[in-house]
Amino acid sequence: MKEELRVIISGGGTGGHIFPAISIANAIKAQHPDAQILFVGAEGRMEMKRVPAAGYDIKALPICGFDRKNLLKNISVLFKIFKSQKMAKKIIKDFRPMVAVGVGGYASGPTLNVAESLGIPTLLQEQNSYAGVTNKLLARKASKICVAYENMDRFFPKEKIILTGNPIRQDLTDNDLTKEQVCERFKMQPDKPTILIIGGSLGAQTLNRSVMTKLNEIAKSDIQIIWQCGGYYFNQILEELTQKGQPNNLFVTDFISNMKEAYAAADLVVSRAGAGSISELCCLGKPVILVPSPNVAEDHQTKNALALVDKEAALYIKDSDAERRLIPLAIETVQNKEKLKNLSKNIKTMAYPDAAKTIAEEVYKLAVAYNNKD
Repeated sequence: MKEELRVIISGGGTGGHIFPAISIANAIKAQHPDAQILFVGAEGRMEMKRVPAAGYDIKALPICGFDRKNLLKNISVLFKIFKSQKMAKKIIKDFRPMVAVGVGGYASGPTLNVAESLGIPTLLQEQNSYAGVTNKLLARKASKICVAYENMDRFFPKEKIILTGNPIRQDLTDNDLTKEQVCERFKMQPDKPTILIIGGSLGAQTLNRSVMTKLNEIAKSDIQIIWQCGGYYFNQILEELTQKGQPNNLFVTDFISNMKEAYAAADLVVSRAGAGSISELCCLGKPVILVPSPNVAEDHQTKNALALVDKEAALYIKDSDAERRLIPLAIETVQNKEKLKNLSKNIKTMAYPDAAKTIAEEVYKLAVAYNNKD
């Protein structure tokens, strides 16, 4: 290529968008150490801290989503969209990218719109089995669309689609920890069946209530649970546990910073059905019970979960049934070694461990074509 590779990566808002974005950037740098990579995110969102922590520069746009409940508030939203478009145009003209990558989230809309209008090739990375609104709009002019699920031609032009899987945090697959080592750190027993319950960094109220209403069943069982309840709920849960009595086989924490350790300890995982979490579980071959969040656009977490259930690669419980059914099913499942073995085998067939590497290669192809077009 005549010049050094320059790539803009835009999007964020949640870990489900940010971790894949950083993984793609890392894969690009691994293949092309001299590559220049600039992130574009939304003001005040998680990416503004996570991206610099990963070693990359990021620019902020004042973009936000529409308020569907209070339509009057959308006057200011429209102004922010207009301002973000202008700012994105300046960022792109100053940085001169050869390709722009969108991972979903508010900032990817104006950034990729401007890139497409300037003739810069764009690559979309759609994490979910049900495409987001922004990506569906951007797909019309996108050069390539990298997806994690089959049958995505329901949403995107078939000739643009590449089935790559979702990039995951690279450190998770480089795991030489044993269950014995990790249980020792958690002060738990390595010979007992272990359930890991994770509801995201902020927690999930449904999963938390599911545990709190079944403390007696947990205490009587011959299993142990690592429970990430989330920072938002942590103090309240500690108070409740003090009043009701915390079972000796229940380890509770607000946040697990080292997911590699937590996954190594777990024989069974209970999780929401975000695309990022599912991709990690697929690559690690972890048996899982998925409880999709009902509070997401187009109910896409349920669609993510059913894509696995259809292949007998996961168990699934509706959010509305979780308080009654989740803990009994988890206790029963984690003690069934044959069931765990089959779930692990089936979920592994849905893994794409080289997703970030494959996407990075597609990014480079688009950049070369753009760089050589003159």
